Formats: sequence, structure tokens, C-alpha cells
Amino acid sequence: MLKRVLIANRGEIALRVRRACREAGIETVSVYSQADAEALHVQLATRSVCIGPPRAADSYLNPTALLSAAIATGCDGLHPGYGFLSENPEFADACAENGITFIGPSGDAIRKAGSKSAARGLMRAAGVPVTPGSDGPVSSVEDALAVAEQVGYPVLLKASAGGGGRGIRRCDSAQDLPDAYAAAKAEANACFGNDEMYLEKLVLEPRHIEFQILADRQGHVIHLGDRDCSIQRRNQKLIEEAPARCLTPELREEMGRAAVAAAKAAGYVGAGTVEFVLSPQGQFYFIEMNTRIQVEHGITEMITGVDLVRQQLRIASGLPLDLTQEDVTLTGHAIECRINAEDPFTFVPSPGRVTAWHLPGGPGIRIDTHVFSGYTVPPYYDSMIGKIIAHGDTREQAIARMRVALSELAVEGIKTNTKLHRELLADERFFQGGTSIHYLEEKLRSRAEAHK
Repeated sequence: MLKRVLIANRGEIALRVRRACREAGIETVSVYSQADAEALHVQLATRSVCIGPPRAADSYLNPTALLSAAIATGCDGLHPGYGFLSENPEFADACAENGITFIGPSGDAIRKAGSKSAARGLMRAAGVPVTPGSDGPVSSVEDALAVAEQVGYPVLLKASAGGGGRGIRRCDSAQDLPDAYAAAKAEANACFGNDEMYLEKLVLEPRHIEFQILADRQGHVIHLGDRDCSIQRRNQKLIEEAPARCLTPELREEMGRAAVAAAKAAGYVGAGTVEFVLSPQGQFYFIEMNTRIQVEHGITEMITGVDLVRQQLRIASGLPLDLTQEDVTLTGHAIECRINAEDPFTFVPSPGRVTAWHLPGGPGIRIDTHVFSGYTVPPYYDSMIGKIIAHGDTREQAIARMRVALSELAVEGIKTNTKLHRELLADERFFQGGTSIHYLEEKLRSRAEAHK
């Protein structure tokens, strides 16, 4: 096993990785920006290193600072968490060049699977269904117009290096495309340092279904079931659940096989997620592969009993998977609500000091957070401050437990989106399980009109 791991992230995922390492007997080193000097992952750290000023570009996105910290503290492994540099192939390469095990796929595998435009061609060759669109990147507005004319509107312009809903624009006509292309490229460059774009046909009223996969260095690849991540706003997930209610056993098996084929085609090693859109007619299409641990990994852990971060550490240490596809069983249902420091309906960020913090509990409730009473939420990073996960024998029980948990959560000093979660968990259409990725935004528009 690895001996010492640098945790190249912050917040709740830094704590999650630290706990898994401690359980495995692996030493850890935490890093922090000046804004995070009092953060919980720093307070609990055996050893920590300041890597720069508050801005992410000067700290958590600074590969030189992270590698210098890893080398100076004698780390033989580096866990990137999610976000920041977790899907950066050059950073993975740099770790390898410095004799540090990157706890994730190789730089080459990230390029194959993480570049959305390259992954589309790879999936076609592997027989995985792909939405109609460009064969590779579109290098100009004229290229994009030609592809859009071929596949038909509406279409999506998407960043090849994208993630988290960034660098995506919808176009309903040729008139929309030039401005959308420029805006998507600018956002992609600002967020990822890469403005390469591709284009695909927009599937109307889809569900967002993803499969968790694990792959070891010995060539074994398995999936751990599916997650429904259709409750989104501006392509940002808000509520996730597992397994997806909308899948039949036959469709789940077919999509699981496709997810495994996708990982094998990319020569993937580690934990990852294969994402699909599912049409109302039951057709599914590959959209992208996330080459890292997901924010929502906890709901898969709850229904499978598999510790995904532990598996990442084992795989990175060169050990084979200690379970087969036949060992994976899905038990019950789990739902996750992302708690963000923001106004619940305008979504304006709400950084500041948390003056009171009371967390829910009870059977089937799991809380992943780095917040404590007196903690100051900095304005420099993602607004997520925690995740509530509810598990039950049935989806109905998981929803009931989540409703109770949300009613018990108390936060003062900052605004959170808890009220929106409460409304969604009481919503009849959500309860029936019939919502597409557009449902939340439609609901918010209706709510705003009703309050005029």
C-alpha cells in the first residue's frame, strides 16, 4: 500500500480522503490556501502545508505548489479529490514524472476519456451509443454550423475539457450559434484553460443517468450500479439518487455493460463515472466520462456497501479489485441533497461566518461536511458546504428520512438552499419519479411567476 498521501483538495472531500487513508494505515499531508488556514481539514491534519493565496488559481490549481508540497513532505501518493486538478492530464503526468502515484487514471487515460470530443470517437469505436454530433472538435463557427445543419436543431455546444456544467450552451437555431459559440469558448477557457468545443444533438426531456465504475491495473472492470442525477440547475446537480427508478432491470443491465465497455475502451484505471442521457423513449446515449471520484459517490456507497475511496487507494497501490461484478448487490435506495451556501431561489452565493450549525441524525442518515459552528465560508470556492444522504429500504422511506433530516438541519449566519430542497422533497412529481433534467428550472420559473 501507499505510505503517505498528499490530499490535493479542500472541504468535505479532503476530510473524506483523510478518513479513508487513516483507516488503511496511510499517513496524510493536507494542503490549504491562506483562506483555509482555519478549515477543519487543516485543524485535523497531522501535517499541513500552505500552498498559496486564497484564489484557487494561486493555490489549489497551482500544480507546482502541490507537487512541491508532495515532494517536500515525502509523499508517494497524491489524491486530487474532485474539481480543481482532478481531471488535468498534465498534472497526472507531472506526478508520475516526479515518482508520485496519482490516485486516479493516467494522463493518457484522462486525455482519452476526459476530453469529451475525443471520448465520443472512442465510444463509437467500442460500440457504445453516442448522441449524433461532431466527430471531433469544431474549430470554428462555420464548422459548428455545418454539423448543426446535419444533425438538426436544437444542439448543444460543449467544452471538450468541461465539467460541472461549465462551457455548455444550447442553440435552437443557426442565429443563436455564433454568440453561443463565443460565450462557451470563453467560459471553457476561463474554467479549464482549454477552449476546445464540440457539438452534439440535444436530446429533449432526458434523464441524466450515470454508472459508477472501478477498474484495476490487472484489467478487471466492474460497475457498481447507477445514479439518477436529473435534478439540476444550469447543468449543476442538486439532488442525486441511486438506483434510478426509471430503469428496468433489462435496461440497467444493458447500460451497465456499456459503461464497462466505455472504461475498457479508454484503458481506464481507478474510480470513474460513465454518464448517459436517457430519452423518454428509453434510448440512452453516452455523453461523457468523469475521470475522478464524484461528489455523489456516497449514495453508491450506501446502496452497495463498497468504500469507493478505499478502492481508489487499493487500485493506486497496485492491488487488484477485491470484488467481482457478481459480488455487487444494490440494497435499498439512497438520496443525496447538496447543501450550498447560497440564497435558495436567487442562488446568489452567501459566504460568511456560520454562527449556528445543527446537523440532523437518525437511522439511514449520513452527513459529509467540513463546516462547524464558527466556521467562515470563504467567497473564493464552490458554494457547497455539505451533503445530506438518506438511505432506506425503499425510495419512499429514503425520501421520508430525507424530509425529516432537512427539517432538523439548522444553519444561522449564512443563507443555504435548504428551503429549496424541502420544497423539492415535498413535490409530487419528484415523489413519483418522473422528472427530466429540465424539471427544476421549469419549477423555478413557475415559482417566480407565481410570486410576481
